[in-house]
Amino acid sequence: MILRAVDVPLSDGGGWIQRYQRFPSAHVEPRTVDVWLPPDCANGDQRHPVLYMHDGHNLFDPALSTTGQDWGVDEAVSRLLQNRQIPKGVVVVGIWHGANRWREYMPAKPLAQPNAQAVRDGFIREHGGAPISDDYLLFLTTELKPFIDSAYPTLPDSRHTFVAGSSMGGLVSLYALAEYPEVFGGAACLSTHWPAGGMVLVDYFTAALPRAGLHRIYFDYGTEGLDAEYEPYQKAMDKGMRALGYTGGVDWVTRKFVGADHNEAAWRARLDIPLQFLLGR
Repeated sequence: MILRAVDVPLSDGGGWIQRYQRFPSAHVEPRTVDVWLPPDCANGDQRHPVLYMHDGHNLFDPALSTTGQDWGVDEAVSRLLQNRQIPKGVVVVGIWHGANRWREYMPAKPLAQPNAQAVRDGFIREHGGAPISDDYLLFLTTELKPFIDSAYPTLPDSRHTFVAGSSMGGLVSLYALAEYPEVFGGAACLSTHWPAGGMVLVDYFTAALPRAGLHRIYFDYGTEGLDAEYEPYQKAMDKGMRALGYTGGVDWVTRKFVGADHNEAAWRARLDIPLQFLLGR
Protein backbone atom coordinates (compact mmCIF):
# COMPACT_ATOMS: atom_id res chain seq x y z
CA MET A 1 0.00 0.00 0.00
CA ILE A 2 1.49 3.32 -1.12
CA LEU A 3 0.13 6.26 0.85
CA ARG A 4 1.41 9.81 0.86
CA ALA A 5 1.23 12.12 3.83
CA VAL A 6 0.98 15.89 3.96
CA ASP A 7 3.18 17.63 6.53
CA VAL A 8 1.00 19.87 8.69
CA PRO A 9 2.76 22.36 11.04
CA LEU A 10 1.39 22.54 14.57
CA SER A 11 0.13 25.96 15.60
CA ASP A 12 2.06 25.91 18.89
CA GLY A 13 5.38 25.51 17.08
CA GLY A 14 5.85 21.97 18.39
CA GLY A 15 6.92 20.44 15.10
CA TRP A 16 4.43 18.95 12.68
CA ILE A 17 2.26 15.97 12.03
CA GLN A 18 2.15 13.82 8.94
CA ARG A 19 -1.49 13.62 7.85
CA TYR A 20 -2.97 10.82 5.79
CA GLN A 21 -6.34 11.84 4.43
CA ARG A 22 -8.91 9.17 3.58
CA PHE A 23 -6.76 6.32 4.85
CA PRO A 24 -8.35 3.30 3.10
CA SER A 25 -9.84 0.27 4.80
CA ALA A 26 -11.74 -2.87 3.89
CA HIS A 27 -13.47 -2.79 7.28
CA VAL A 28 -14.52 0.80 8.04
CA GLU A 29 -15.01 4.02 6.12
CA PRO A 30 -11.85 5.92 5.11
CA ARG A 31 -10.67 8.48 7.63
CA THR A 32 -7.91 10.92 8.46
CA VAL A 33 -4.91 9.56 10.35
CA ASP A 34 -2.30 11.87 11.91
CA VAL A 35 1.20 10.70 12.84
CA TRP A 36 3.37 12.73 15.21
CA LEU A 37 7.06 11.91 15.58
CA PRO A 38 8.87 12.67 18.87
CA PRO A 39 11.83 15.08 19.01
CA ASP A 40 14.36 12.25 19.42
CA CYS A 41 13.08 10.42 16.34
CA ALA A 42 15.73 12.07 14.17
CA ASN A 43 18.56 10.84 16.38
CA GLY A 44 20.21 7.97 14.52
CA ASP A 45 18.55 4.63 14.00
CA GLN A 46 16.65 4.52 17.29
CA ARG A 47 13.25 2.85 17.13
CA HIS A 48 10.27 3.98 19.18
CA PRO A 49 7.15 2.71 20.91
CA VAL A 50 3.81 3.63 19.37
CA LEU A 51 0.69 5.04 21.00
CA TYR A 52 -2.57 4.72 19.04
CA MET A 53 -5.13 7.31 20.14
CA HIS A 54 -8.79 7.69 19.21
CA ASP A 55 -10.62 10.96 18.40
CA GLY A 56 -7.47 12.05 16.59
CA HIS A 57 -8.78 15.50 15.68
CA ASN A 58 -8.68 16.47 19.36
CA LEU A 59 -5.04 15.63 20.04
CA PHE A 60 -2.74 18.23 18.48
CA ASP A 61 -4.53 21.32 17.17
CA PRO A 62 -7.04 23.44 19.10
CA ALA A 63 -8.49 24.70 15.82
CA LEU A 64 -9.69 21.18 15.02
CA SER A 65 -10.75 20.13 18.50
CA THR A 66 -14.42 19.71 19.38
CA THR A 67 -14.12 22.15 22.30
CA GLY A 68 -11.41 24.48 20.99
CA GLN A 69 -8.87 22.88 23.33
CA ASP A 70 -6.57 20.08 22.18
CA TRP A 71 -4.94 17.43 24.37
CA GLY A 72 -1.44 18.82 23.76
CA VAL A 73 -0.07 15.31 23.21
CA ASP A 74 3.01 16.59 21.41
CA GLU A 75 3.79 18.99 24.25
CA ALA A 76 3.25 16.33 26.92
CA VAL A 77 5.56 13.78 25.28
CA SER A 78 8.23 16.42 24.64
CA ARG A 79 8.00 17.60 28.26
CA LEU A 80 8.29 14.10 29.70
CA LEU A 81 11.20 13.35 27.40
CA GLN A 82 13.02 16.55 28.32
CA ASN A 83 12.50 15.87 32.04
CA ARG A 84 13.71 12.28 31.59
CA GLN A 85 10.43 10.92 32.92
CA ILE A 86 10.20 8.57 29.94
CA PRO A 87 13.25 6.84 28.42
CA LYS A 88 12.41 7.67 24.82
CA GLY A 89 9.80 9.44 22.78
CA VAL A 90 6.72 7.74 21.38
CA VAL A 91 5.23 7.85 17.90
CA VAL A 92 1.63 9.01 18.34
CA VAL A 93 -0.96 7.90 15.80
CA GLY A 94 -4.14 9.97 16.00
CA ILE A 95 -7.07 8.16 14.40
CA TRP A 96 -10.00 10.38 13.49
CA HIS A 97 -13.38 8.77 14.05
CA GLY A 98 -15.86 8.09 11.26
CA ALA A 99 -19.43 9.27 10.91
CA ASN A 100 -20.61 6.58 13.36
CA ARG A 101 -18.38 7.31 16.34
CA TRP A 102 -20.57 5.63 18.94
CA ARG A 103 -20.95 2.50 16.83
CA GLU A 104 -17.19 2.34 16.21
CA TYR A 105 -16.28 2.81 19.87
CA MET A 106 -18.94 0.78 21.71
CA PRO A 107 -17.52 -2.68 22.54
CA ALA A 108 -19.52 -5.13 20.42
CA LYS A 109 -19.13 -8.47 22.19
CA PRO A 110 -20.51 -7.37 25.58
CA LEU A 111 -23.73 -6.24 23.89
CA ALA A 112 -24.02 -9.52 21.96
CA GLN A 113 -24.45 -11.51 25.19
CA PRO A 114 -27.95 -12.83 25.99
CA ASN A 115 -28.15 -10.81 29.22
CA ALA A 116 -27.42 -7.57 27.32
CA GLN A 117 -30.39 -7.64 24.94
CA ALA A 118 -32.09 -4.61 26.50
CA VAL A 119 -28.84 -2.60 26.40
CA ARG A 120 -28.24 -3.63 22.79
CA ASP A 121 -31.80 -2.76 21.72
CA GLY A 122 -31.53 0.65 23.34
CA PHE A 123 -28.18 1.28 21.70
CA ILE A 124 -29.52 0.39 18.25
CA ARG A 125 -32.53 2.67 18.70
CA GLU A 126 -30.38 5.60 19.78
CA HIS A 127 -27.48 5.21 17.35
CA GLY A 128 -29.07 3.69 14.26
CA GLY A 129 -27.38 0.30 14.33
CA ALA A 130 -25.39 -2.24 16.28
CA PRO A 131 -21.78 -1.60 17.39
CA ILE A 132 -19.14 -1.96 14.67
CA SER A 133 -16.12 -1.83 16.98
CA ASP A 134 -14.94 -5.28 15.89
CA ASP A 135 -14.55 -3.90 12.36
CA TYR A 136 -12.82 -0.80 13.72
CA LEU A 137 -10.31 -2.93 15.62
CA LEU A 138 -9.66 -5.02 12.51
CA PHE A 139 -8.80 -1.78 10.73
CA LEU A 140 -6.51 -0.78 13.57
CA THR A 141 -4.68 -4.08 13.95
CA THR A 142 -4.57 -5.52 10.41
CA GLU A 143 -4.37 -2.39 8.25
CA LEU A 144 -3.20 0.68 10.15
CA LYS A 145 -0.63 -0.89 12.48
CA PRO A 146 1.18 -2.85 9.72
CA PHE A 147 1.40 0.35 7.69
CA ILE A 148 2.77 2.39 10.61
CA ASP A 149 5.35 -0.29 11.41
CA SER A 150 6.50 -0.36 7.77
CA ALA A 151 6.64 3.41 7.29
CA TYR A 152 8.12 4.59 10.61
CA PRO A 153 10.95 3.54 12.98
CA THR A 154 8.76 1.68 15.45
CA LEU A 155 9.16 -1.05 18.02
CA PRO A 156 6.29 -3.25 16.79
CA ASP A 157 6.05 -5.78 19.62
CA SER A 158 3.26 -5.63 22.20
CA ARG A 159 5.56 -4.39 24.97
CA HIS A 160 5.95 -1.15 23.01
CA THR A 161 2.45 -0.78 21.51
CA PHE A 162 -0.22 1.12 23.42
CA VAL A 163 -3.74 2.44 22.92
CA ALA A 164 -5.51 5.35 24.59
CA GLY A 165 -8.65 7.45 24.52
CA SER A 166 -11.25 9.23 26.58
CA SER A 167 -14.95 8.67 27.20
CA MET A 168 -16.14 6.24 24.47
CA GLY A 169 -12.51 6.25 23.31
CA GLY A 170 -11.61 4.89 26.73
CA LEU A 171 -14.06 2.02 26.27
CA VAL A 172 -12.74 1.04 22.86
CA SER A 173 -9.16 1.27 24.14
CA LEU A 174 -9.95 -1.27 26.85
CA TYR A 175 -11.79 -3.40 24.28
CA ALA A 176 -8.73 -3.32 22.00
CA LEU A 177 -6.55 -4.68 24.79
CA ALA A 178 -9.11 -7.36 25.71
CA GLU A 179 -9.50 -8.50 22.09
CA TYR A 180 -5.86 -8.17 21.02
CA PRO A 181 -3.66 -8.71 24.10
CA GLU A 182 -0.92 -10.00 21.79
CA VAL A 183 -0.87 -6.64 19.97
CA PHE A 184 -1.25 -4.10 22.78
CA GLY A 185 0.83 -4.04 25.93
CA GLY A 186 -1.11 -1.29 27.67
CA ALA A 187 -4.19 0.91 27.56
CA ALA A 188 -5.01 4.32 29.01
CA CYS A 189 -8.73 4.87 29.56
CA LEU A 190 -9.51 8.43 30.63
CA SER A 191 -13.05 9.23 31.82
CA THR A 192 -14.24 5.83 30.61
CA HIS A 193 -17.91 6.17 29.67
CA TRP A 194 -19.22 3.18 31.63
CA PRO A 195 -22.89 4.29 31.55
CA ALA A 196 -23.00 3.43 27.83
CA GLY A 197 -23.44 -0.20 28.89
CA GLY A 198 -23.28 -0.14 32.67
CA MET A 199 -22.51 -3.34 34.51
CA VAL A 200 -22.80 -5.31 31.28
CA LEU A 201 -19.48 -3.74 30.30
CA VAL A 202 -17.85 -4.10 33.71
CA ASP A 203 -18.79 -7.77 33.99
CA TYR A 204 -17.60 -8.48 30.46
CA PHE A 205 -14.19 -6.90 30.95
CA THR A 206 -13.70 -8.61 34.29
CA ALA A 207 -14.01 -11.90 32.40
CA ALA A 208 -12.35 -10.91 29.11
CA LEU A 209 -9.27 -8.89 30.04
CA PRO A 210 -5.97 -10.79 30.16
CA ARG A 211 -4.81 -11.76 33.60
CA ALA A 212 -2.04 -9.71 35.14
CA GLY A 213 1.55 -10.24 34.10
CA LEU A 214 2.12 -8.74 30.66
CA HIS A 215 -0.04 -5.60 30.46
CA ARG A 216 -0.53 -2.18 32.04
CA ILE A 217 -3.95 -0.55 32.34
CA TYR A 218 -4.74 3.00 33.43
CA PHE A 219 -8.17 4.37 34.40
CA ASP A 220 -9.26 7.75 35.67
CA TYR A 221 -12.35 9.87 36.17
CA GLY A 222 -13.39 13.30 37.35
CA THR A 223 -16.34 14.36 39.47
CA GLU A 224 -18.10 16.95 37.30
CA GLY A 225 -20.30 16.72 34.20
CA LEU A 226 -20.61 13.24 32.72
CA ASP A 227 -17.72 12.08 34.90
CA ALA A 228 -19.93 12.46 37.98
CA GLU A 229 -21.69 9.20 36.95
CA TYR A 230 -18.57 7.07 36.68
CA GLU A 231 -17.37 6.26 40.19
CA PRO A 232 -19.69 3.31 41.04
CA TYR A 233 -18.84 1.55 37.78
CA GLN A 234 -15.14 2.27 38.10
CA LYS A 235 -15.07 0.90 41.63
CA ALA A 236 -16.70 -2.29 40.34
CA MET A 237 -14.10 -2.47 37.56
CA ASP A 238 -11.35 -1.95 40.12
CA LYS A 239 -12.67 -4.97 42.00
CA GLY A 240 -12.47 -6.90 38.76
CA MET A 241 -8.88 -5.78 38.20
CA ARG A 242 -7.88 -7.12 41.61
CA ALA A 243 -9.63 -10.40 40.81
CA LEU A 244 -7.53 -10.62 37.63
CA GLY A 245 -4.36 -10.26 39.70
CA TYR A 246 -3.48 -6.65 38.83
CA THR A 247 -1.69 -4.63 41.49
CA GLY A 248 -2.54 -0.99 42.03
CA GLY A 249 0.38 1.29 41.28
CA VAL A 250 2.32 -1.49 39.55
CA ASP A 251 0.51 -2.72 36.46
CA TRP A 252 -2.80 -0.96 37.02
CA VAL A 253 -3.74 2.55 38.13
CA THR A 254 -7.11 4.17 38.84
CA ARG A 255 -7.08 7.89 39.65
CA LYS A 256 -9.92 10.13 40.78
CA PHE A 257 -9.61 13.84 39.96
CA VAL A 258 -11.91 15.88 42.17
CA GLY A 259 -13.38 18.86 40.32
CA ALA A 260 -12.36 17.61 36.87
CA ASP A 261 -14.97 17.82 34.12
CA HIS A 262 -15.55 15.75 31.00
CA ASN A 263 -13.62 17.67 28.35
CA GLU A 264 -10.32 18.06 26.53
CA ALA A 265 -9.03 20.68 28.95
CA ALA A 266 -9.36 18.21 31.84
CA TRP A 267 -7.69 15.38 29.92
CA ARG A 268 -4.89 17.69 28.78
CA ALA A 269 -4.25 18.74 32.39
CA ARG A 270 -3.54 15.15 33.51
CA LEU A 271 -2.19 13.54 30.35
CA ASP A 272 1.36 13.34 31.73
CA ILE A 273 0.20 10.80 34.32
CA PRO A 274 -1.04 8.02 32.00
CA LEU A 275 1.78 8.69 29.54
CA GLN A 276 4.41 8.24 32.22
CA PHE A 277 2.64 5.16 33.57
CA LEU A 278 2.60 3.46 30.14
CA LEU A 279 5.95 4.67 28.82
CA GLY A 280 8.12 5.35 31.85
CA ARG A 281 9.45 1.84 32.42
